[in-house]
Amino acid sequence: MFPSQTTLKNKFFIPSVAADKPAPTGVDLYSRFAFAGAVCCAVTHGAMTPVDVVKTRMQLDPERYNQGMIASFRKVVAQEGAGALLTGVGPTFAGYFLQGAFKFGGYEFWKKTFIDQIGVEKASENRTAIYLGAAAIAEFFADVALCPLEATRIRLVSQPDFATGLVSGFSRLLREEGVMRGFYSGFGPILFKQVPYTMAKFVVYERAAEQILRSIKTPKDQLSPSTMTLVNLSSGIIAGTAAAIISQPADTLLSKINKQKGGEGQSVTSRLISMAGQLGTKGLFVGLGPRIVMVASLTAGQFAIYGDIKRVLGATGGVEIAKVET
Repeated sequence: MFPSQTTLKNKFFIPSVAADKPAPTGVDLYSRFAFAGAVCCAVTHGAMTPVDVVKTRMQLDPERYNQGMIASFRKVVAQEGAGALLTGVGPTFAGYFLQGAFKFGGYEFWKKTFIDQIGVEKASENRTAIYLGAAAIAEFFADVALCPLEATRIRLVSQPDFATGLVSGFSRLLREEGVMRGFYSGFGPILFKQVPYTMAKFVVYERAAEQILRSIKTPKDQLSPSTMTLVNLSSGIIAGTAAAIISQPADTLLSKINKQKGGEGQSVTSRLISMAGQLGTKGLFVGLGPRIVMVASLTAGQFAIYGDIKRVLGATGGVEIAKVET
């Protein structure tokens, strides 16, 4: 009785709002990248707070938490209640929301900047260097935003009676220790941890995705959204594992240096050298198992969520320089 949808589409032109809308560019495009990065980092790091709490306890008190991740989970719950596993969730969410915006948005911006400087063909031939450089610069600015909230989180986890949450902990740390000693005493180790971590994370992700897409032998723009999500998840797991191993020593030092105040006149560098000497190689890698679980999981989740949000927002204007033969 009524014409089918196929008949209507064949005989009549139906305007599409999405088709008529120009693709985002410039600030609009990079703000979408930044928002997608902020959400993916905040959600994944927030969800992994219980694992991070246990990992931090294992690093700060290895004599007490020395029977593995599962046993340490049980010990924290038995002694402090299940709510202790969410210690620091406020600064974690807020800090990584800011960090994710700078990290992912900055990575896309600097990658495009380098490509524009040397041209797509040359950039493709030197894509590993492009990935590493863009990631390093983006992470530097991301850490400036993250460091005060990360210092607050670690103080809350290491000293549960320090404050009741994000606002009170942030305010007390600022009031008692000031900006540099309170918030940025760990800036050196956080750079030492996060910059290599992010460089490994992005370059391994890009290379892993390139290999996976090459094995699929279907053009990327013809793959279904679900297939691309699986590609992002798989590449993220590989990238997260590599990044966790590379950044583990600095992660341990960061936890240690934010646990307590430094001595009068003692520089951050001297504190780091002293701590590293006391811990030794074995001590620097305490908690690596749970950290691999945490970082591989959240990295996979980040790239999957990031890709999906970019697609929903229409933020698909990034330059592709991977060589994927189909």
